[in-house]
Amino acid sequence: MNHILYFPTRYFPAISGAEFYLQSIAEIMKSKYNFTVDVYTSTAIDFKGLRHVEGKIINSGDRHYDRINNLNISRYPIDYNINIDEKLQAIKNLSSYKELQLSDECLIEFLKNGPYLDSLIEKIKLPTNFSLDLIHTTFFPYFNLLIALMLGKIVNKPTVCTPFFHFSNPRYHNKHLVEALKKFDRIIACTALEKKVLTKKLGISESRIKVISMGVNFKKFDQSTELIKNEFRFKRKYFKPNEKDYKMVLFCGYKNFEKGAISILKTIPNILKKFPQVYFVFIGPSTIAFNRELSKLRKIIEPRIVNLTPDNLKGYYDPKKLAAFKETDIFLMPSRSDAYGIAYLEAWASGKPVIGANIGATPEVIRNNLDGLLVEFNNYEDIANKVVTLLKNEHLSNKMGQEGKKKVQESLSWFDVAKKTHQVYMELIHN
Repeated sequence: MNHILYFPTRYFPAISGAEFYLQSIAEIMKSKYNFTVDVYTSTAIDFKGLRHVEGKIINSGDRHYDRINNLNISRYPIDYNINIDEKLQAIKNLSSYKELQLSDECLIEFLKNGPYLDSLIEKIKLPTNFSLDLIHTTFFPYFNLLIALMLGKIVNKPTVCTPFFHFSNPRYHNKHLVEALKKFDRIIACTALEKKVLTKKLGISESRIKVISMGVNFKKFDQSTELIKNEFRFKRKYFKPNEKDYKMVLFCGYKNFEKGAISILKTIPNILKKFPQVYFVFIGPSTIAFNRELSKLRKIIEPRIVNLTPDNLKGYYDPKKLAAFKETDIFLMPSRSDAYGIAYLEAWASGKPVIGANIGATPEVIRNNLDGLLVEFNNYEDIANKVVTLLKNEHLSNKMGQEGKKKVQESLSWFDVAKKTHQVYMELIHN
């Protein structure tokens, strides 16, 4: 029986595409392929928690701390009071780190990003604690990637990384951080474009990279299934009684500039001038910048905005979220920081058209004018025009939504992703 260690930067109840991806794969590997599965991760819940004590963390005894669905979770506390010079020397003295032959600049950059898991580093000094066949980690550029590489050296087993490399964001191209990616036995890229960047621009061997797209639980989002009598109704809950027939535009993701959430807020006045009968729904972790912009917007106009955070949800398949996807007219996420964009798949599974930014890997995911529309990143006028186009053209919206639905139904389930990932594992384990 093969024994796999999954090592994401964070884990549920932390919510983002990278965590959800590895959780989905891990659960299928145990249930379908009968693997022994361990999950190591930090205690961070939000991104701030990776580096700052003021961030949100999960504590021992909290719900979901050490078991989620069919998997046991080992969470390691984060050391926030680290002295970079002191930790630099401590890590450099480890034989498993020396074998990686990374520069001091590389180690320093990863130490700055966190999360520094002191208790886990102490644990891996004792190799008798581990009996593994493969280690799979995510996501770039956080310190858990270096720990995964060190552990791979200790047990002399292959390492796999799904970096979710946001190549349209300049900070990901730091040459010192990229050093670590070159040390993995296999890298899983989400798109052919991501692979091209990793090989042509960053110099990673093409033979080490496998392209595997993201997935979706089609049945959860497919609205063609007859709705049960008492299923949650999003518009009934959040729209005014006399406005339940208004259109709806949905964003689901981290509410920051990179994901396009700030751009949407700044675009709303332009949209309302051309199409006033519309609600805007935001689901996902909030940010100071988003809250500030939302407050400014509400002083100018009184837009119809529903703003939900993970605190309002019970998980990836919360009834409110499922209902939002089923009842929305458009899914809008004009992001520049997605290696793929799982939320696009969720929208398509719901039969809805999507709008994304014409940057990074998104043009490979969204077929422009077929299953969605592409806009210029952070271009308020372009975003507004494309949103209004779909709001006013129900036939076009439905056609794009059905095209996307057909695409995900045919080949983009989590079981499809797991099958291809399993093949990667077998090649490495039996090589």
